[in-house]
Amino acid sequence: MQKITPFLWFDGQAEEAMNFYTSIFKNSKIVSVMHYGEAGPGAKGTVMSATFEIQGQEFIVLNGGPHFKFSPAISFFVNCETQEEVDELWEKLSEGGKTNRCGWLDDKFGVSWQIVPTALGVMLQDKDAEKSKKVMAAMLQMDKLDIETLRRAYLS
Repeated sequence: MQKITPFLWFDGQAEEAMNFYTSIFKNSKIVSVMHYGEAGPGAKGTVMSATFEIQGQEFIVLNGGPHFKFSPAISFFVNCETQEEVDELWEKLSEGGKTNRCGWLDDKFGVSWQIVPTALGVMLQDKDAEKSKKVMAAMLQMDKLDIETLRRAYLS
């Protein structure tokens, strides 16, 4: 059992969100689903909570009602090795949601994600401050991060 598990509160969309996320990420699976019974407070037979995994990371979703909403103050940071991975995740996760600057997006449920090529961290930590500054300036102009554009800024 993992020590710390992200717990996501939804208003009736927990099952849809779980199915959405497990359809997007490789190496994901649904672990368990609990339904409301006679005692409620949700309608009998509807999903109360569920557990799923993405890349070995466990998540729990709850249909808790309209009391709380997601905010970009909490986001999921996804390290991507290739531009193809960035493109695929960006396209799928942003469908029905909204894109933001610097690799951030909100999915159709309002959950915030950062889709980031691992190469960006390497370039931003370069000992040559001028190179890092150019990469940062390039990144600040992008919504979806583009490795080749970042690399050109790094090498310029």
